[in-house]
Amino acid sequence: MSVLHDFGPSIPAAFRELVQGRPAEPAISGDDWLAHLPAQVAELADEWDLVADGRVWHGVCAVVIPCHRGNEPVVLKVSWPHEEARLEHLALQAWAGQGAVRLIAADPARWAMLLEPLVHDRNLDAPELLEACEVIGGLMRRLDRPATPQFTRLSHELDRWIPLCQNGSPLVPRRLTEQAASLLADLRDGCDGRLIHQDLHFQNVLAAEREPWLAIDPKPLSGEWAFAVAPVLWNRWDEASAAYNVRTHLRLRLGVVSEAAGIDEDRALAWSFVRMVTNAIWETQERAPDKDALSRWITIAKAMTD
Repeated sequence: MSVLHDFGPSIPAAFRELVQGRPAEPAISGDDWLAHLPAQVAELADEWDLVADGRVWHGVCAVVIPCHRGNEPVVLKVSWPHEEARLEHLALQAWAGQGAVRLIAADPARWAMLLEPLVHDRNLDAPELLEACEVIGGLMRRLDRPATPQFTRLSHELDRWIPLCQNGSPLVPRRLTEQAASLLADLRDGCDGRLIHQDLHFQNVLAAEREPWLAIDPKPLSGEWAFAVAPVLWNRWDEASAAYNVRTHLRLRLGVVSEAAGIDEDRALAWSFVRMVTNAIWETQERAPDKDALSRWITIAKAMTD
């Protein structure tokens, strides 16, 4: 019997730990979703005529199952229901495999997609850092296109972030939160309209057969690409923290990505600053704040200031 019809034991233990105990989002708890996942995978396998043929792997919010459909190799991705993944299929459909993984089929009601197979264990953590930054900037340029009305607008997010920064947090320097609130008001003009991948970092770019590198897991937004540079700064963090001058190191990353993408470096700098400050405030609101993460957000925010 295919693993797709007896999937429960194949759910990676590490993925179970990530999902168990999650609150209902939007209408099902993590435990209930995991309990229903095996039946859902079996249903999708029947409807899409899938046979599993590889080891199950996972990210933070989805399981990915290598399969074949007839003679065609494919992967089945089933995501934990969350807002950032709600329109992932529409973004991949819009990109049509140009710079991103190719979408073959989608079942939005079950948060499932059928995708082309990529080399899941080869990402941009391996290449030299600045080369990887150039690749990401080049992908931003290729993915750039107008956003359709279905996608959340970046300006809408600002309506939440400005008061967040105005209220601040005792654990985040007041000068940073005040500067972030001011910058957000200035950045509103012209911040909507492009379909962007707001989580385009080194682990979200995988090697492929038809192209050297393709983007995955878009978390799409109607925004501007300058907003999307920030994840390049907080990933591959060991290399940044080991640098002789962290500020110079991070500014170099930002500059390389901005030049390769053809975006305004000053706006990328401003957006990166405010994203770090909002990340820091949100971290302090966690039940058990991660002190290392909080320190990282504040360090990068300070590196983005003159």
